[in-house]
Amino acid sequence: MPEVAYLIRPMVDEDIPQVTEIDREAFPGDSLFRPYTSYKQEIHNSLAHYIVACIEKGTGSKPSQKDRQKKSWLKRLLGHHHLAISTSAVRNNLYSKGYIVGFAGFWTMLNEAHIIAIAVRNNYRRMGIGEGLLISVIEVATQLHANVIALEVRASNMVAQALYKKYGFRVLGRRPRYYSDNGEDAVLMSTDTITLAPFQAHFQRLKEAHHSQRREKSSQLN
Repeated sequence: MPEVAYLIRPMVDEDIPQVTEIDREAFPGDSLFRPYTSYKQEIHNSLAHYIVACIEKGTGSKPSQKDRQKKSWLKRLLGHHHLAISTSAVRNNLYSKGYIVGFAGFWTMLNEAHIIAIAVRNNYRRMGIGEGLLISVIEVATQLHANVIALEVRASNMVAQALYKKYGFRVLGRRPRYYSDNGEDAVLMSTDTITLAPFQAHFQRLKEAHHSQRREKSSQLN
């Protein structure tokens, strides 16, 4: 499949059916919140924060008040992340729901952000979308004054572990038989303090490299 332009934005109620599809595809034996009502409760929980990655599939209709709020949210919390996407992709995805290819969610508890899930549709993996979602999670967690970010990942998921290690997560231990579908262990990972200069310097370098790659690919698409 060719590279696609994508936009990351906050998750809304209308996204739940598509996110449920991705959830079931990515976590077939251990889905997160499969019932519609559970997802709706989750995204309206003040401690929970969910974002989605959309590809360009819009009508270009006039923006609503909710769309303008999305754009403000993106500018405030995601900085220049969306500059990697073409202007038309930004316009279309802000003004319509678009086709969701990935999502991420995390909770904030005291000074810790805990990643619940990062998932991408099978047909859109290895395009940097999961990395883009992780970048956005780190940015939002920083804006929300989290000190550290933690997560659990399947012991067999070496690709995800490599991505997390790239962004400064380190292994703290294991949770035996954490996953109910097959009794697999979870690897517990956490960052150092994300507000400190060493972490931010490393993160900014990785983020800029990712954005540069996205800009290059986006220019090839336009």
